[in-house]
Amino acid sequence: MDYLVRFAQVHESFRKPELQALADLSRLDVEFLDYSQYSPHCIIRLPNEDAARTLISRSILSKNIYELWGSGSTYQALHQDIKRRPSTFWQNYKSSSFKFEIHAYQAKRSLAEQDALIQGFRYLGFEGPIRLKDPQQTFCIFEECEWGVQKPKRVHFGRLIRRSSRGIVDTYTLKKRKYLSTTSMDSELALVTANLTQAAPGKMFYDPFVGTGSFLIASAHFGAFAMGSDIDGRAIRGKNGRNILTNFQQYGLVNKHLDDFVADLTHSPLRRGHRFLDGIICDPPYGVREGLKVLGSKDGGGKEVMYIDGEPAHLQNRYLPPKKPYSFEAMLDDILAFAAGSLVQGGRLSLWMPTANDEDGELGVPRHGCLEVVSVCVQGFNKWSRRLLTYRRLRDEEVKQEQQQPTGQARVETGTTANELNSFRKRYFEGFKETAAVPSPLRKEEADET
Repeated sequence: MDYLVRFAQVHESFRKPELQALADLSRLDVEFLDYSQYSPHCIIRLPNEDAARTLISRSILSKNIYELWGSGSTYQALHQDIKRRPSTFWQNYKSSSFKFEIHAYQAKRSLAEQDALIQGFRYLGFEGPIRLKDPQQTFCIFEECEWGVQKPKRVHFGRLIRRSSRGIVDTYTLKKRKYLSTTSMDSELALVTANLTQAAPGKMFYDPFVGTGSFLIASAHFGAFAMGSDIDGRAIRGKNGRNILTNFQQYGLVNKHLDDFVADLTHSPLRRGHRFLDGIICDPPYGVREGLKVLGSKDGGGKEVMYIDGEPAHLQNRYLPPKKPYSFEAMLDDILAFAAGSLVQGGRLSLWMPTANDEDGELGVPRHGCLEVVSVCVQGFNKWSRRLLTYRRLRDEEVKQEQQQPTGQARVETGTTANELNSFRKRYFEGFKETAAVPSPLRKEEADET
């Protein structure tokens, strides 16, 4: 059966990957018959109505899903397409209460025009009462127009099956959140990221750059158990009596919160080689405001223990451990290596990374032999963009012995300053090349590999 998905007109490159991730999570066979990221509609094929309800139930970037009754380039073609169906198809709803809706993309219709369009469907023979509030059935006319052109280039007609979970974006909006910072991920993208990582009841999710816990909250909403860590102990401890746990309490998700701890990814207390995580979800620091750092001293040696009031300084709450500069590219490799050694088979990693919009400054998608790139989504800004990369942990039998390490040669870091260790940071402050183009999700050579 064919269905029409009505999208929200935001984050266009994220919409199809989100639907595909949700279909894979629920083990649904979905076929994309007509999709364009420039269109507000998508036509898909699913086994039945139950599958359609399941698919759309937790989508964030979709609005609704409809049983598709017909499509055409004109209203005449649309009516002909509908009439090709057996009349028994719409007779099932002959006595149901109903209402009509018209959704015109890039155009407006007056009330008189809307009424005329609705009257054109009188041959369907609906005899039930018209109810504008809580009808048993909602039938929708969809028009897709070019900007400034009133005549539609494509029209569809369908029956509403179910609305999505897009309304929860406002529930988790940062405007109402009790504990947040300037780097907190907005609720919409946090929820989308959790969907792409396939958060679900019974799964264990981890954010190694937890901050104020936006990704943990989103994962917990979908039923996953969540824990996080951060190199900055102040983020974990919180301020003014508020911390990550406060956010879980605010949304009634405390039973999904495992714990948070102070650590960086290169010195994680989590047992290496013990694959127990179902999902890793993170937005690593870009190193723009201050250079990236990890625990350790610049010379690599140890330090003499210092005492304050007779107690070792490193055992006190106010202690700030020494840090050393860290390469951005090395951080990406470390994240992938950690994911390869920590994710269960089929587990997912979703991470955000920045890139310049010009060809010279665009960073390639990092690779690891144990991880398969599932999707690359792009959020464009002015002269730079950030990409959401989603990986799947391959089954052991899919991985060759020589693929156990990150692809490419081991990095030899020659720089010492923040700019030398982070090409994106350097280009950010030097000013990117003027360009109006947003980088494609995959470079050509990367697309060929996948």
